[in-house]
Amino acid sequence: MTQTVSVPSPVPAPPKWLTVLEVRAIAERLLLSATAPLLQNLPRGDGHAVLVLPGFTADDRSTGPLRDLLVELDYRAIGWGLGSNLGPTPRIVDGVADLLHRTLDETGEPVSIVGWSLGGIFGRELARREPDSIRQVITLGSPIQMVDGDRAAVSGIWDSLSHTFDTELIREVSQARRPPLPVPTTAVYSRSDGIVYWRTCLEHEREHAENVEVFGSHCGLGFNPSVAYVVADRLSQAAGTWSRFRSPLLLRGLFPGAATLSAPDHEPS
Repeated sequence: MTQTVSVPSPVPAPPKWLTVLEVRAIAERLLLSATAPLLQNLPRGDGHAVLVLPGFTADDRSTGPLRDLLVELDYRAIGWGLGSNLGPTPRIVDGVADLLHRTLDETGEPVSIVGWSLGGIFGRELARREPDSIRQVITLGSPIQMVDGDRAAVSGIWDSLSHTFDTELIREVSQARRPPLPVPTTAVYSRSDGIVYWRTCLEHEREHAENVEVFGSHCGLGFNPSVAYVVADRLSQAAGTWSRFRSPLLLRGLFPGAATLSAPDHEPS
């Protein structure tokens, strides 16, 4: 049964003890390697391109295991090639857009985007600006509901770099009550996220949007076998089709009943 929740204002950072437990990501990485033979049985892809965008302060090394798996599943998995994700600087904002355009020129068809944390927010902004170029967006622990004044475990680092950010993008992303994303989207989240408050990672309920809960840490979402299952399942849908995630009966214990956000107070203008 789906639980309807709301996001407090302002949003607090997760408690410090939960942030300390992010060390779980090491175990999740080891588990991904241990389950590699089983993951080879995941649904195969159709060869379309998938852009995989890393989280704040991370780089392509962090998304390497997930991209390797997607390549084995017959996707063209592409890292972003922009070094460390140091926030929405003009270089990174322009670089992500250039990556999309280069990929479109090479493939001639819409791409999917898998974005981890801040990478998911970048992916969503691309989909807002160029919806015809994006097949779907999958976010992993992306705090898509955060606005000015909200906090996360990494807010100190974010604040120290904020003078380098693209102010226009920050202003757009920080607006509350934004229109729904114009492409299908899946928001993967964990209630035990120790970096961002989990409710900020949720989508509002609508026809082509869903939330999928998993067990795990924020820093391990890209290594989590449950997340890998969700990503492979979502990407395997034929172009132009989309249906909600349904976990198989034998794996249902890995996917708690997902929450959804309560309806906005008013529709965006």
